[in-house]
Amino acid sequence: MAETPFHAIVLEDNADAARFLRIVLERHAGMQVDVVTTAEAALDRLRRDSYDVMVSDIELPGRSGLQILPEVRRLDAALGVMIVTAYPTYDHAVTALREAADDFLSKPVAASELAARATVLARRARERRRSPGGETERVLAVGAHPDDLEIGVGATLAAHAAAGDEITLLTLSGGAVGGATGERHREALAAAAVIGARLIHLDFPDTRLIPAEGIITAIEEVVAEVRPDRIYTHGVHDRHQDHRAVHEAVEVAGRTVPNVWCFQSPSSTVNFAPNRFVDVDGFVETKLQMLAAFTSQAHRDYIQPEVVRAAACYWARFSPARAVEPLETMRASESVARVSAVAAAPAVPDYGSEHGETREHGRQDEEAG
Repeated sequence: MAETPFHAIVLEDNADAARFLRIVLERHAGMQVDVVTTAEAALDRLRRDSYDVMVSDIELPGRSGLQILPEVRRLDAALGVMIVTAYPTYDHAVTALREAADDFLSKPVAASELAARATVLARRARERRRSPGGETERVLAVGAHPDDLEIGVGATLAAHAAAGDEITLLTLSGGAVGGATGERHREALAAAAVIGARLIHLDFPDTRLIPAEGIITAIEEVVAEVRPDRIYTHGVHDRHQDHRAVHEAVEVAGRTVPNVWCFQSPSSTVNFAPNRFVDVDGFVETKLQMLAAFTSQAHRDYIQPEVVRAAACYWARFSPARAVEPLETMRASESVARVSAVAAAPAVPDYGSEHGETREHGRQDEEAG
């Protein structure tokens, strides 16, 4: 039986903006849409009806879209919440995310981006309701620099988000060698917001990450706090010294985590030999949305959409899927039932080869979901 269309509520007092949001969600996302103009009207609807996603402005008559978020969550904890505003200040974004919004967009909004991101939130809400309190996981992804995680496992993380999993992104340096750290942090926060992930951003020195000089301890503290069921991180077969350092640190700091996998980066060597292939069909475009947040890195060839899509297609030759992200296994232990939540193709043979709040470090710990 076909799934019923997603149901959206739009909270917007500007008639033109409300009409635009309704048209986009109806025509581009195939949703059923109700429009209200005040916070009180939105809360009244939420008391009476069930919705998959709410798209809300900030500046409203009476209470703002941000002020009602705690009450919205009490009424419907599974509801996907997107803030869309003409006032795209950094403070607004942080407040929205800390107050339990799942996504934040500034006007003017591209119709395609709005439809895609609202659909991700609505799909996640459906998944939460299908397995209340149940088969969700805590996922920790650990990278050396801003954009490492999105390049390596962006689509896999998007699939986790759609399954309702709790995602934490730990980035260990500000990426100063690649650009201004403040700008790169804001980009990383925006990318995390695409999938509703939590971002923990440390400021260890770029290109000088050393496991024994605080990196292991910092990761151990996050592991103790998050208690992840699985970790994604850099692989050992990598030319970049920071990537290898993070791999070594996670190997120690994540020793109690039952599932640890290593992703491919642009600096991975030919010795990268994946034995797990995650089916990310339907999530590559979300990965591209995450990568698009890194405007300071837009000149990099490896984040160009055609390159990202081509890589997903290339690795799919080892899988029945049409799009795949490859992983090397460091440690794995999971039930057959869980595999269905984030689908993975069977491992291929080994080819016979050997491949088998840290406050003192300026942690910026922000909720993007």
